[in-house]
Amino acid sequence: MTTLAGKRILVTGAGSGIGRAAARRFHELGAEVILAGRRLEPLQETLPGAVCIALDHAADEAVAAFARTCPALDGLFLAAGELVPGSVETTSAADFDRMVSANLKGPWLICHHLSNCLTTGASVVLVGSNIGIRAIPDSAAYSVAKAGVHMLAKVLALEWAPRQVRCNAIAPGPVHTPMVDVRLAASADPDGDLAKLASVNPLHRLGTVEEVAALAVHLLSDESRWTTGTVIPLDGGAMAVFG
Repeated sequence: MTTLAGKRILVTGAGSGIGRAAARRFHELGAEVILAGRRLEPLQETLPGAVCIALDHAADEAVAAFARTCPALDGLFLAAGELVPGSVETTSAADFDRMVSANLKGPWLICHHLSNCLTTGASVVLVGSNIGIRAIPDSAAYSVAKAGVHMLAKVLALEWAPRQVRCNAIAPGPVHTPMVDVRLAASADPDGDLAKLASVNPLHRLGTVEEVAALAVHLLSDESRWTTGTVIPLDGGAMAVFG
């Protein structure tokens, strides 16, 4: 059975969605989990009693300050992010900056400042997106930022290899998270848009946060010691059909 016993893992975006499900699963498998996110209350709801850090992962000085007191880490799971829809033409410069900051600058800063906290043999998992691999309409800035996350995983795998520190990215397709619910709530046809999201893969359903967490467990565990520099689509087979 896969275990994370004895590992200390930092999870960003742990107050909801994929980050919350992953943090709970890591804890169940024996890990000591440190939860980070913008607000303390949701983090405390995720795992009562866990160490919780209110942190804007895209704020350089805040991440640097956290790194100065951060204990040794055996893993990072960087799930924090957000989505503002729009095309290149319709997305404002401010929204573009927001997407790059939330989805790419944040993971970059965490890895930049916490690199020295990672133990020999540690594993880092970044949450990208399958639309960082293939383009779809109306998600331009988010897609570009997530494509950067995928390259960040590859660059870090190369840079950290001498320390036997691994880095991989998961590229989920549509997963039923609060982020998806917010987007559907703003739609003129929520049921129709949900059906469209589900139809983009051969399994004709959205993924679950637990399914993403399960892959993260494998990548953070010692079972994946020879896996690094990969971007793994987790999208019900969408890449096989449309990639």
